[in-house]
Amino acid sequence: MAITNCDISSLLSASHPNPHQVLGLHPESEKGYLVITVFMPHLISNNSTDCNTDSVIEILDYKTQKSLGKLKRLNDEGLFSLKLRRKKAFDYQLKITRNISGEEQSVICDDAFAFSSTQVLGELDLHLLREGNHQSAYKKLGAHLTTLDTSTGREVSGCSFAVWAPNASNVSVIGDFNQWDGRCHAMANTVHHGENSGYWTLFIPNIEAGALYKFEIKDHDGNLQPAKADPFGIQAQYRPDTASIVANEKDYPWQDQQWLNERAQRNARNAAISIYEVHLGSWQRDENNQYLNYRTIADKLIPYTLEMGFTHIQLMPVSEFPFDGSWGYQPVGLFSPSSRFGSREDFQYFVDQCHQANLGLLIDWVPGHFPSDPHGLAQFDGSHLYEHADPRQGYHPDWNTLIYNYGRVEVANFLRASALHWLDTFHVDGIRVDAVASMLYLDYSRKEDEWIPNKDGGRENLEAVDFLQRFNEELYSLYPGTFSVAEESTSWPGVSRPTDNGGLGFGYKWNMGWMNDSLEYMKRDPIHRQHHHNELSFGLVYAFDENFVLPLSHDEVVHGKGSLIARMPGDAWQQFANLRAYYGFMWAHPGKKLLFMGCEFAQGKEWNHDQSLDWHQLDIHWHSGIQRLVKDLNKVYTTTPALYQKDCQQEGFTWLDHENAQQSIYSFIRFGDNTAAPVVVLCNFSTQAQHNFAVGVPETGHYKELINTDMEIYSGSGQGNAEVVQSIASAWQGQPHQINVTVPPMATVIFSLQGAN
Repeated sequence: MAITNCDISSLLSASHPNPHQVLGLHPESEKGYLVITVFMPHLISNNSTDCNTDSVIEILDYKTQKSLGKLKRLNDEGLFSLKLRRKKAFDYQLKITRNISGEEQSVICDDAFAFSSTQVLGELDLHLLREGNHQSAYKKLGAHLTTLDTSTGREVSGCSFAVWAPNASNVSVIGDFNQWDGRCHAMANTVHHGENSGYWTLFIPNIEAGALYKFEIKDHDGNLQPAKADPFGIQAQYRPDTASIVANEKDYPWQDQQWLNERAQRNARNAAISIYEVHLGSWQRDENNQYLNYRTIADKLIPYTLEMGFTHIQLMPVSEFPFDGSWGYQPVGLFSPSSRFGSREDFQYFVDQCHQANLGLLIDWVPGHFPSDPHGLAQFDGSHLYEHADPRQGYHPDWNTLIYNYGRVEVANFLRASALHWLDTFHVDGIRVDAVASMLYLDYSRKEDEWIPNKDGGRENLEAVDFLQRFNEELYSLYPGTFSVAEESTSWPGVSRPTDNGGLGFGYKWNMGWMNDSLEYMKRDPIHRQHHHNELSFGLVYAFDENFVLPLSHDEVVHGKGSLIARMPGDAWQQFANLRAYYGFMWAHPGKKLLFMGCEFAQGKEWNHDQSLDWHQLDIHWHSGIQRLVKDLNKVYTTTPALYQKDCQQEGFTWLDHENAQQSIYSFIRFGDNTAAPVVVLCNFSTQAQHNFAVGVPETGHYKELINTDMEIYSGSGQGNAEVVQSIASAWQGQPHQINVTVPPMATVIFSLQGAN
């Protein structure tokens, strides 16, 4: 069709309602002759230069490589057009020639407007996206290097771009390849079943990996919005820059097949799972206090984690985020490993090395809220697209962030696709979902008049419940052997119950009640603990209501709480003895284990995300003793089936005595399956040693002291027991036999049956 003055005006202002009907090769409306129209305000070659009067654009027949004529300049803004003596569409290219410093330079290129939007997103993709059921949306939306066929079947290399912006009037791809000019590469609002789908697409030939880009969006009324990073971007610039990066998605040469074959067993509920929680930006830094690369971190962190005996690493969020002080919990790039530590290939290397070393890897994932940074999701297309419009639903007062609208199928699909992306593209073994309680309750951290009840008048966020259930169903069905963990701080029922039984479907839930009660107990002076004896024992009332992880996480060593060692009472000796006893209690207690970095050697000061851990403290025997203890606790835990096989089953635990408040001593038995030797545990949280202390045991035989947190190698006083203790056939504490042992002050002692008489 012939170009009109109205077309010209709207193309120049990047506001044409359908530039694909004008640009490219089209039949003229009257006689059907073809018209080629191109808009190139900036002619790009190896050296970018503004369009000038000497610039010439020719159209070439690709088959013959013959010029069919020079396009006529319609104005000085870079709009060119030519009516051809052809009526049948053909495969063409553009030859651009310009005079630079008296020398002619030519380049042959393909036209972005020669390709159909349906070549980027097909009918099935659009159907699944619009109903919220596209499980691999990350493979279609965003930017992907690919090849598309021309009308003759010729393959052209370039990059496909696709973005969801249903309320936009215009969307363009801007980048370093078009001088960030939104007039150059206007996208098409792809039509589905006769109507605009809200999914905008464009294929740009000759784009290569490393190109920087964003989306330029005008709202429904044509108002220009802040340039947006790609919601599905798989690589991003290093802060403070905010552009997305076209990434090379070549297949990574994974070497972890053996791990993948075995991980279902290693991640099973009856397996030993001890998790080392890590903030990559502050575990270690280089001599200039700069971040390490994922590959360097792998070479340092993995051997250390193995030496310490942990079975899994859990990373605080590695999704791209703008503000260091958020620790990753305010992400803007849910599909992109943070560029702070390298490229996506570098992160794949890190995961691969974990698996080759038989270490599982979990990542923190944040679907509960997102920041309002202008390049992010906030008011993405000029409307409240990803977030609720009403601040009573869409604004988070605690974190000054925005809340996803889980009831919008496209938003829920976007979030689930993010989780599946980490499992698929990066082979991670588990997803720990942050701040689940904030998602579940509509009145979370809100006053009475600051929230909107659900359709039934309740405070439950029914849409978030549906979202979490489906997230877990897809995770467990599509990636068997992986697992999910919920940070859920309330008594919401069935967090780790299967969805077909009314639960949320998580594999595990963080036991926040145990953490709060036990730390509250441990900070008390030992002389007062007898009056608060139930603070440690109460957790066993509900210990098997969920599949629990016992977390001593980063949240316990920030915001003025101080370090764990600083919260222990008494002088230095007592503080370290208390912490050793507490760790012994934790590792013997039912539930999988999680310990934040630095806590394994009792870092003295509160965690600081801006610097490395205080590794120099390991030169002090108190700290190296704690590190040695954690290492030995992990070794005993992972090699003693009674301590892990029934972590989540009532029959794996029985109290011997939880009422000995006067002596502040707790005693209990852990059981595994029928072939596992039972384990007897005593925890003394008083300053008085107990000698010839009777404790009931379930079977006759020799009991070996597996762990004594008061041993001298841990910088304890060295009070303990002989190598083995022989049981006595005298019933005690509801058991048919007993052993008489020494229980050191402020210590945990763990015994295991070694054999019958």
